[in-house]
Amino acid sequence: MKIFDCVPYFDENMLFDLRLNILNKYVDKFVVVEQLYTHSGQKKKQNFNLNNFSKFKDRIIYFLIENEPDDLFDIDPQNPEHQGLKRINSLRRISLQYNKLIDGLRDAGSDDLILVSDCDEIPDLKNFDFKGLKEQIILFKQKIFYYKFNLLHENYDWFGTKACKRKKLKSIEWLKYIKNKKYDFWRLDTLFSNNKYMNVQIIENGGWHFTNIKSNKDIYYKLMNYGEHNEFEKSGLDEKGIDILIKNRQLYFNHNADKKDNNKYSSKIELKKIDDLILPDYLIKNRSKFQEWFD
Repeated sequence: MKIFDCVPYFDENMLFDLRLNILNKYVDKFVVVEQLYTHSGQKKKQNFNLNNFSKFKDRIIYFLIENEPDDLFDIDPQNPEHQGLKRINSLRRISLQYNKLIDGLRDAGSDDLILVSDCDEIPDLKNFDFKGLKEQIILFKQKIFYYKFNLLHENYDWFGTKACKRKKLKSIEWLKYIKNKKYDFWRLDTLFSNNKYMNVQIIENGGWHFTNIKSNKDIYYKLMNYGEHNEFEKSGLDEKGIDILIKNRQLYFNHNADKKDNNKYSSKIELKKIDDLILPDYLIKNRSKFQEWFD
């Protein structure tokens, strides 16, 4: 059984290098898709350079999407009545990027394992039983870290990486958006659902979500251009405000807030500085290489 690791790419050079080295022993092919525009529709430069990862050059399958989706709505970004359409356009850009990843699976066998994550969601495969797979879908429950590798958001489980065998894969987007739980056998709605399943295996201590390991300037740029940029724009948070939150070890986002809550970007929940024991072995051994991103 081969393992294919599939990720969309924005500008995460440092995190992708970390990802490659952590997963080096386990993954056969790394599939990467980058777009020449952001989720908000702004043009961006090509950031991925295969030469930066020469050690893994023969194992990386890279695609660049130059053109936006054909089915975008023609909108006025300043028109309040177009905010819903603005969000739909973002989702269509995201969908195109995710689903392009499947082109990197042309040589995958029916029993090969397909991993889907964002670039900063890194599964822990060290103790994973590849031969003992019994369930159709694998969900990796991950710890979430903000701003620095050793600043943990406590008491919050992040389901980032998801996996299944190639023969069970409907689409990359389908796998990414499967509900983050194992449903009971009596839940008849699972028989008709495309994202609720009973045959799910949840991997405890399933890895690390290293989110926003960036400068305040780069975090602001990301938030203004990612999938939910229209919500962030209303928050009033700027580069200076993000810098204050980083220095105070506070979250800018409340993950437990209701989706319709307009105050999601004012949480100020405190992060916990942790020791190295729960971090990846490669990161611990090469801490000096990443020292800038430790608190």
